[in-house]
Amino acid sequence: MNAEPRAPRTVVPIDSSLLIAEAFDQAQVTELRHSVTSCMHAAGLSGQRLDDFVLAVNELITNAVRHGGGQGWLRLWRHAGQLVCEVSDHGHGISSRRLGQRARPDRTPRGGWGLWLARELSDAMEVESGAAGTTVRISAGVPSHQRAGQSGPE
Repeated sequence: MNAEPRAPRTVVPIDSSLLIAEAFDQAQVTELRHSVTSCMHAAGLSGQRLDDFVLAVNELITNAVRHGGGQGWLRLWRHAGQLVCEVSDHGHGISSRRLGQRARPDRTPRGGWGLWLARELSDAMEVESGAAGTTVRISAGVPSHQRAGQSGPE
């Protein structure tokens, strides 16, 4: 049996639309968030849409570090008018009870806001989780007037 960790599997082909593909741990979280922000802005997100999606991504990378074994992998790409971000880790997975929760979390110091915020602040969210780790994929539509690099109102 190979004890070497494997890179997470993605079902979306990675091609020239790939903007970021990077492994990270706690030391890289802030730098990665800034890179994600720059890439998303260059790809056409701006204003509140940009802020919301960056916050959603930040929650996912923070969760990967805190609950997913201390490190993770992030991929960001463009696909069919969408920006798609995938964050994977090799933690112990998320319980089906937690994945099924859609209500706003209680105000407690225990946390529990990460997945809820990511779901609320993105257009779509998919989660695959099990004993070998978790992959969360979120997406946000890029306004059509900004897809070709044109400026538009924020």
